[in-house]
Formats: sequence, C-alpha cells, structure tokens
Amino acid sequence: MGKAANTSFRRSYRHGDQAPIDRDPREHMRALAWHGNHDVRVDAVPDPTIQQPTDAIIRVTSSGICGSDLHLYEVLGPFIEPGDVLGHEPMGVVEAVGAEVKHIAVGDRVVVPFNISCGHCFMCSKGLQTQCESTQVHEYGTGAALLGYTKLYGEVPGGQAEYLRVPQAHYGPIKVPEGPPDDRFVYLSDVLPTAWQAVEYAAVPPAGTLLVLGLGPIGEMATRVARQRGAGEVIGVDLVPERIARSEAHGVRALNLEEHDDLPATVRELTDGRGPVSVIDAVGMEAHGAPVARMAHKLVGLLPDALARPVMQTAGIDRLSALHMAIELVQRGGTVSISGVYGGAASPMPLIQMFDKQINIRMGQANVKRWVPEIMPLLEDDSDPLGVESFASHHLALEQAPHAYEIFQKKEEGAFKILLHP
Repeated sequence: MGKAANTSFRRSYRHGDQAPIDRDPREHMRALAWHGNHDVRVDAVPDPTIQQPTDAIIRVTSSGICGSDLHLYEVLGPFIEPGDVLGHEPMGVVEAVGAEVKHIAVGDRVVVPFNISCGHCFMCSKGLQTQCESTQVHEYGTGAALLGYTKLYGEVPGGQAEYLRVPQAHYGPIKVPEGPPDDRFVYLSDVLPTAWQAVEYAAVPPAGTLLVLGLGPIGEMATRVARQRGAGEVIGVDLVPERIARSEAHGVRALNLEEHDDLPATVRELTDGRGPVSVIDAVGMEAHGAPVARMAHKLVGLLPDALARPVMQTAGIDRLSALHMAIELVQRGGTVSISGVYGGAASPMPLIQMFDKQINIRMGQANVKRWVPEIMPLLEDDSDPLGVESFASHHLALEQAPHAYEIFQKKEEGAFKILLHP
C-alpha cells in the first residue's frame, strides 16, 4: 500500500462536506480536544461526515478514558496538534453509513474497536488487525491506524465526542444487542480484548500461577479473565490501596508494592521458590518510582516539537522498571506478556538475564476483532461473570472531561475507570 492510501481518514472533522443523516451541516458538535500538556478542552467542532463508501457515523453514547490517553495528556505532545479530538473507547448508535457498509445499519447499537482495520488484507486474515496493511501509517513506520491517537497512528479524530466518523466501518464496528446498559459492552472497544490478549499471550497453563504487575483497568480485567479461563493462583501487584482492595474482593492475592522491600523474594515465597510461570506487565511507561526516566519524560515534553520527536522515538526514556521487574519475577522458562504501552525505540533491556532464564516474551496492541467471538458469550450472560457492569468508578458528562482527566492522572477521588457520556 502506498502512503496516500492511508491518509483519507485523517483529521476528517475539519474537512467534511457532507453532513450525517438528520443533521444541519451548519451545526457543530461537542468534542474533547487536546491543547497542550495537561490541557484538554471541550470544543465545538464541525460534525463528522461520510468521506469514503466504507465509512459510518455514530452518535456516541459512552466513551472511556484509557490509561494510554494519559500519555497524550502528559508527554506525547510532539506528535499531536492543538484541536485534535481524543478518545478510542467509544460505543453508540449508527446515524449514517457509506454505500459499502452492509453489516450494520442506521439505528444499530455498536461498539467501535480502537484500532482501524479492513478485515481482508494479509495481516487481518492472520488475526493481526493491529498490523492492517490498509491503514498502516507508513510515514512513521507504524501499524494500523488508531482512533484519537497522534500522528504516529494516523491522527484520526477520536470518540470522546458527540459524533464519530468510523473509517473501515464495513468491518470494524461490533453490533451488540439492545437492553443491557452500555457498561456491559463498551469495554469491547479496548479494555476487554487487551486484557484477553494479555492473558492469551501469557500462556498460563491450567491451574498455573499468573502475576499481574499493575492493577489499573487492564491489569484488573486481566486478573478476572485469567480466573475465568482457569488459571490457578492469580497474584496482583500495585501501590494504590483502592486498586488492591478491588482485586482482593474477587480472589486475587494482591500485594502492595510499598509494603515489600524485596518483591522478588516475596513472590518466590508464594511460588515454591520458582516465581510465577506467567507474568503480565500491565504498567508500561506509567511505572511509578523511576525518577530519572520520569524526569526525562517531563523534559522531553518541554522541548520544541522538532527536537522532541526524534528524542522520543530513539532515546531510551521509558520508565522500564515494571518490565525489568517482570523479567526478574518470572519463572525460568516462563512467559512475560506485555500489554503496557512503551514508547522509546532504544529502551535498554537486560538481554543477558532474559537469555539466561530462557524467557518467552509476547506483546503488542490488542487485535480486537480476533478476540470478540470468545469474549461476547461472557457479556451476553446476564450473570455478568467478568463484572463489567460495575467496572467503572465514574460516569461523567462530556463537559466534565477535563476534570476527569485530571483526577484519573492524579488517581484522586477513587478514579479507576471513567466513562464519558456526551
């Protein structure tokens, strides 16, 4: 695919000339836009429009704030422009469809995956929708385009808005039944498939022990998925008391990092001296307690964009303490599954230790559509085995999004998972 084939869906809020069904083309919608580090605002922006025959327009009813949105809030400014619309965890109701969109229709209730994929290319046919050859962003050498996530991934307007244009809608949107609340299905956009893939990649044997580093939304959901899929003991590690209590409430042995001076020794005592056979790093570059790397992140955020971009792409500025800890903790011959997002291309890795321990490592963005058939039966079960209906800590109006980002970033007011409602 040439570069031009991948740019038609970029920044579409600003270049539309066809209004969605039943909308006055002079009207503007409300959307959460980035304006700088720690500066997001609800702006009035033009309605999204049908640009390609494979597009759809949805009226957003719920949209989550993701931990990776905080990377935009804090440090990825060199790759984002003021006014770019954020959000990649939306669901809603179809308002309009392009001529080639057949599997959904106006009025359908749908969840939109965070990654944009065509469903028919070589990579999609292998279940690697995050590597979709139709939407790869060749300018930056990255995989499939993502909703609401910087120039690195296509600069596609996101779903923390009243309306959303959905590229590749002939394949991407997931139709869900009427009746249950949005909370039952909205996590199909990101949280559930990311956690499901993390557990799958961790290769937890039946009754095997899994350790999850980081009990934020992805890590917490991974513990639930692992128990649902037959893991033995599940150990979680975090330093936020509310997160630890949440995990303990459904049978996870949760360790407070602040209470253990030698975490590897503590974990070995719990695992017959060997460590867990599987470890999930659900922290990524949000790791706490790496002051040099944290300072580097903040300094990069202050550089002019032209200087900051190459530094962020090539310098080893990631907060790697969580990943290094995962490698230390895992049993020899075990598997480390990485779902936490890392950004630096030159991040130093302990290759000697990894080789000596014969560790298997799997990682990557979640291939959402690959896992939906396995997850959906659990969501259609009214007993709610994964506890999705009570998963969110906050339901807030879109106008409260700036406050929501602030409390989520600072872990204040019990902010664990926030759903916005336009």
